Amino acid sequence: MFDIKWIRENADAFDQALAKRGFEASAARLIALDDSRRSHITKLQEAQERRNAASKEIGKAKGSGDDARAQELIDEVAQIKAFIQSGEEEERKLNADLETAMAVIPNLPHDDVPVGEDESDNTLYRTHGEKPVFSFNEHPKEHFELGEALGDMDFGTAAKLSGSRFVLLKGQIARLERALGQFMIDLHTQENGYTEVSPPLLVHSDPLYGTGQLPKFEEDLFKTTTDHYLIPTAEVPLTNLVAGEIVPQDSLPLRVTALTYCFRSEAGSAGRDTRGMLRQHQFQKCELVSVTTPDESLNELERMLNCAEMVLQLLGLRYRVMTLCTGDMGFGARKTYDIEVWLPGQNAYREISSCSVCGDFQARRMNARYRPTDSKQPVHVHTLNGSGIAVGRALIAVLENYQNGDGSVTVPEALRSYMGGQERIG
Repeated sequence: MFDIKWIRENADAFDQALAKRGFEASAARLIALDDSRRSHITKLQEAQERRNAASKEIGKAKGSGDDARAQELIDEVAQIKAFIQSGEEEERKLNADLETAMAVIPNLPHDDVPVGEDESDNTLYRTHGEKPVFSFNEHPKEHFELGEALGDMDFGTAAKLSGSRFVLLKGQIARLERALGQFMIDLHTQENGYTEVSPPLLVHSDPLYGTGQLPKFEEDLFKTTTDHYLIPTAEVPLTNLVAGEIVPQDSLPLRVTALTYCFRSEAGSAGRDTRGMLRQHQFQKCELVSVTTPDESLNELERMLNCAEMVLQLLGLRYRVMTLCTGDMGFGARKTYDIEVWLPGQNAYREISSCSVCGDFQARRMNARYRPTDSKQPVHVHTLNGSGIAVGRALIAVLENYQNGDGSVTVPEALRSYMGGQERIG
């Protein structure tokens, strides 16, 4: 969400920034909506002033015995009241029209974000680790080949229970998935300074509006018959912890994390990644959310990225960090880093984490502010979110990178304490 006053004062810059994202110029249309709203509000204010003045004149007319004038004024006040009643409804509609128009416009990119159309225009930020070297000659297997051969990854039963894009894990692989999630949440709370939260997995529409999933991306959400939505990411409840609040500056940065299931309809992913568990309707993710001041938000993005990278470093996985271009960033982001892990079974890098700074974009939608220590005037906070990391994709990466020629999988050292000391599965 944007400040319409800022748009009026920076119309060209606003449109130029939207053009970098491939979005149509919108300043003139938004300003026209605001002009209509302002004009109507002015008419209402003038009507209210005239109603007050006429009401006073009625008493004077009666006091002077001018009953005809008094009745004339009474009739005028009645007409004004009727106009004000209908005008207040019109004001609500005009306010809603402006808000609706702004609600579907994406955030403006930072100046240092590369301009581009899609993922092919993303730029390399850094790489870490080495690609694994296998002792066997055949091509490394993909995760679903390994999991099905071990008998602990069952897509057929999951399809019978729930349909496509679900998996049933059991035995050693189910324990490995659990170990990964516990390892991540422990790392972020014990080493990286995040506070653990166990949030509801069902939310109303307001939190989804606040973080930008609604109204634009409703088709990607699962909605219940009680007007609740299953969360697509724990970013939604975690970021909304400060919705409608004015927090003191000395409580910032606020850093919270949650290990939750997430639910996505994958409405725009028909035909993509249909094999295996890379793109699921239900998956676990360890989410990182920060709330901070405007002057610290870019530094916080780098810190969050480092925290997410630490997971992969401790697991001994090869990865690269990409700076997303303007055409590949998410709706609410001003700048995004994607971490892509190396999957030898696919012979490709695949996204495993995304860390974004949103500026005050979400804060304006949520009305989340802080009170600076040197000012009485509240200021909108800046919000950030990142995956720290996607558990299912980490499971895929561990299976493929730690596979052995006999079909077994070596357990990374960082996970062995969570696996009862087990060093190998299969």
